Formats: sequence, C-alpha cells, structure tokens
Amino acid sequence: MKEKQKILLLGKLPPPYMGPAIATKILLDSGLKEYFTLLHLDTRTYDSLNELGKWKWKKLFRNFSLYRKFLKICRREQPGLVLVPISQATPGFLKDSVFILLGILRGRKVLLQLRGSDFENWILKSSALTRWYVKYVLKKAKGIIVLGETLRKLFQDYFMPDQIFVVPNGADLPLSFRVKDHAPIKILYLGNLQESKGIEDVLEAIALLQDRSLPAFGLDVVGTWRSESMRIRCERKTAGGNLPVTVHPAAGGEVKFAYYRDADIFVFTPRAPEGHPWVMVESMAAGLPVISTDQGAIAECIIDGRNGYIVPSHSPRDIADRLHKLIADPALREKMGRESRKLYEEKFTEQQMVNRMKHAFDSVLAC
Repeated sequence: MKEKQKILLLGKLPPPYMGPAIATKILLDSGLKEYFTLLHLDTRTYDSLNELGKWKWKKLFRNFSLYRKFLKICRREQPGLVLVPISQATPGFLKDSVFILLGILRGRKVLLQLRGSDFENWILKSSALTRWYVKYVLKKAKGIIVLGETLRKLFQDYFMPDQIFVVPNGADLPLSFRVKDHAPIKILYLGNLQESKGIEDVLEAIALLQDRSLPAFGLDVVGTWRSESMRIRCERKTAGGNLPVTVHPAAGGEVKFAYYRDADIFVFTPRAPEGHPWVMVESMAAGLPVISTDQGAIAECIIDGRNGYIVPSHSPRDIADRLHKLIADPALREKMGRESRKLYEEKFTEQQMVNRMKHAFDSVLAC
C-alpha cells in the first residue's frame, strides 16, 4: 500500500468559536484522513474573542513558541505540504509570513489559504514596502485556496490561474429541511454581535415591521457581544421599540442546531467583507430561506430570489421588505427552504469540500 503523504495544517481550533477555527476542526476530522496523514499546529495566541486584535506580550512569546514547534514538526515529520492560512492585516500577515518562509527554508511545499475577502482592500491601503513584502512572500508559495469563484481575482497578480483553488466551506450537519407549522414565525440571527456583522440593521428592520399587518413573529439573536457600547445601543433599541427580540448567548453543537431546527427564516446581513460564513452552510442545511448581503462568496450560495434574498449592506428597509414577503407567505418560505437544502446537498457537504481540497493538495504535491 502506498504511504500517505503528510500534510501539516496550520490553524486555530475552537474555542473561541470563529469561522476559521471551526473550519480547521472540520478539516482535521474530515474524510481527508483517508487520503493523507494530517498533522496540525494550533496557532491560537488568544483565549477569548475579547483578546482578538489586542496587543499583549504573551502573544509575542506564544508566536516564538509556535515557530519553534513548527520547525520541530517539519524536521521530525517531513510533511510534503504545509497549509498556511494568511491574514488580511499587516501584523497578522507578518506573523503568518514567518511560517511561510520557514517552511520554504526547510524544503517544504507551501500552500496558502485565505478565509476572507478583504485582502485587496488591505493591500490598497498598505504602504509600498508592505505591498512589496506581501508580493515577495506570496510568490514563494505554490498556490492559494479561496472560498469562492468571485474571490479568485484577489490573487490574479500573484498566481497563475491553475494555482488558485476554490474550496467553499462544506460539512455534514445533523440538519434537514422540515415543513413547519407553528406560531409565532421564528427569525434567526446567529453570529458575533458587532457592527460589521450588521446586527443593528436587523434590529432596525424588525422595528420597521412593527407597523405592518403581519402574522406574529419573533427574532432570536444568538451570539456574543463584542463591545459593551454595542450591547447597550442594541438593548435600548430593542426595549425602546418593544421589539419581539430575544437575545441568547453564543451556542455550539446541539444547542446551536436546535435554534436552526426551530427557525423559519435565517437572516445574516454583514456590512463588511466576509469569506463564506459557516452560518450560510448551516442555514442551508437546515432548509431555511436566507436574507444576506453580497459580501465575499455569500452570493454564490444564496441565490437572490431562489433560496433567499441578497440585499445591499446597511439596508434595514430592504431587510424589512424581504422579511415581510417571507413572513406573509408560507408557501414562499417552504419553496425557498427546499432550494436551500438542495443547493447545500449539491455543493456544500463535507464530501464536496474534501474533493476540492484533495484536488488542491494533489496539484501542489505534484508540481
């Protein structure tokens, strides 16, 4: 039997529960194990979301420790390929670039992965020196993985077309489409509670619906407040307008899936660039109509008018109008929910993700 190639995956693991960390856990537990020997280096330098983006000395020391561990794994295990997720901010990229350059110095093939879509915006705002360094480092790698076809263009100046691989998020989830017949109609928002994720736009949309003649409905908000000022602002809006909104703490596992099973409509309308949010995959697996914005690769899974609606960012009135349609029309909710589940089964299961990732690994290993 041919010996499996060793792949070293760099990436954070939950907790805290964020998209990249969830993706790393799913990859390590996926069917990729049938084809490769998967090694892993956990690159967490913080313990909670509140530490994200904050300077601390212990983070610096942890980084140096991670570089030593990385070199030790490369020396001991001799992986054929190293997968390095890259940041879209200068401090993060500098940290990531050390892994890239160390891997190349150790004779390893390095494949990169971008788990967002803000790379171009960051580069355009960066200094000439930063742009030069980024290009120098990227050119050393053998290719890059992005989360959607629309994101290939971000790297057309750095890689040949056959070096840019599209691997959307995918997972086998204990969710399914179900016809629901209950009142009130349940709208679900699940995500980090911060300005860039559009939670205020959703609350404003709920306020706009209060004056319309509609069946009874309520919004469940599930997530962690990223700032005290945001929490206070949103709670004042909810209480002041007597809105039918219930806020729940962040949830994972079966508790999270229970929210999806109980929901009729999913809404997640980020204002800032995203990659391919896991909540899109989860809500589609649950057979829900989805209202979202055209950020990152979202519009590749939420097809406007088919399994949900794409609205402009910062647009509470558009969110309210689409919610109105779905709340008032159970047949439309069912039709779009079935389409969500169908698209999930066609494109976003674990096997589809494994097949695309395997193709990327095989292509780089063969070059």
